[in-house]
Amino acid sequence: MNEDARETLRETIDEIYRLESRRVLATLIRLLGDFDLAEEALHEAFTTALEQWAHEGVPKNPRAWLVSVGRFKAIDNIRRRVRFDSSLAQIANELGPNTEDPFEVDDEDIEDERLRLIFTCCHPALSPDAQIALTLRTVCGLTTEEIAHAFLTPPPTIAQRIVRAKSKIRDAKIPYEVPSHTELPDRLDTVLHVIYLVFNEGYSASFGESLTRHDLSSEAIRLGRLLIELLPEPEAIGLLALMLLQESRRAARISPTGELILLNEQDRSLWDHAQISEGLSLIQQALASRRFGPYTIQAAIAAVHARASTADTTDWRQIVALYDILNQADPSPIIELNRAVAVAMCDGPAAGLELIEAILTRGDLKDYHFIHSAHADLCRRLGRIAEARTSYKRALQLSQQKSEREFLERRLREL
Repeated sequence: MNEDARETLRETIDEIYRLESRRVLATLIRLLGDFDLAEEALHEAFTTALEQWAHEGVPKNPRAWLVSVGRFKAIDNIRRRVRFDSSLAQIANELGPNTEDPFEVDDEDIEDERLRLIFTCCHPALSPDAQIALTLRTVCGLTTEEIAHAFLTPPPTIAQRIVRAKSKIRDAKIPYEVPSHTELPDRLDTVLHVIYLVFNEGYSASFGESLTRHDLSSEAIRLGRLLIELLPEPEAIGLLALMLLQESRRAARISPTGELILLNEQDRSLWDHAQISEGLSLIQQALASRRFGPYTIQAAIAAVHARASTADTTDWRQIVALYDILNQADPSPIIELNRAVAVAMCDGPAAGLELIEAILTRGDLKDYHFIHSAHADLCRRLGRIAEARTSYKRALQLSQQKSEREFLERRLREL
């Protein structure tokens, strides 16, 4: 194989890793019963693929091939280590007789492994913080640094949570399964929260070159659909509505040259109207139940934007009223910030700025770059240029996403 062909193969394997590695890992965790063994097996499977596919070509079903090769590699590694750790002998004996040919793995079984994995990661025996960190790391492939950034938490703290969670699952023999229908309602809140965080990282990535990660947002939507099939609760329906309405704007949020486009400047003809239609239908279904919560209210806010044919026709007064309801149902500084921005659109930048400065005075969100960029924007609109410049610089210090940083730098130059 010449160098060009080898480079093409590397690009193909990189793309397969991006699209399939989380599914492969979820299946390996179920088959091997151990997170660390599965992660090691995943990486060995891709290393083997780079070697073998250069001679044999890419298989018809790469995902199933990787699962089976990863499993074989894990069993071989366990057997080599048995002499040093007798506790591994039982695992090797259990796995050995059940190995399959790489091309006989049932792809349909693989497809829904991630939903099982989410429920395993969100088992009530784990602390809520550990549940979320482990799910984002394992199911979604976020780095420890990305998770830490999302939670405004030091990376070593996140790493410790993940290690403890893995150990708890192993030591307590927590089952790898979707819980029974009687257990599902008690587990729903955490699972919804995790899917919501996955979507948020896809909708607005914490790190990297791209503002969005379509693989994560589409995965969150897929998991939301699966969850509704299992448990069609209003909040699950509301969350799916929210994700669809937000995702509908993705094509309009970045210019062809990669520049961030704010909501009021977006070309609404680029919005995905099929997703909007489905999202609006789902939000009506959730609201009609009268048993909805924060995700449904957020979806209702997104629906106000979706129904506005232009930015100028947006009913900001209704959005403020919905944020008032949301802040009662699920109070948080971020909701206060979003409400303040909506107030600025209704009552002018001075009214919004007063609310934002009250949040900052309390010390809330001081390391959250969006509050500083919002503060800067309102100061700019009021002609308070020195304050705007200071806040844009602070936002720039905190942002680690390329498109956002370029936007902030452009704002600074304009001042």
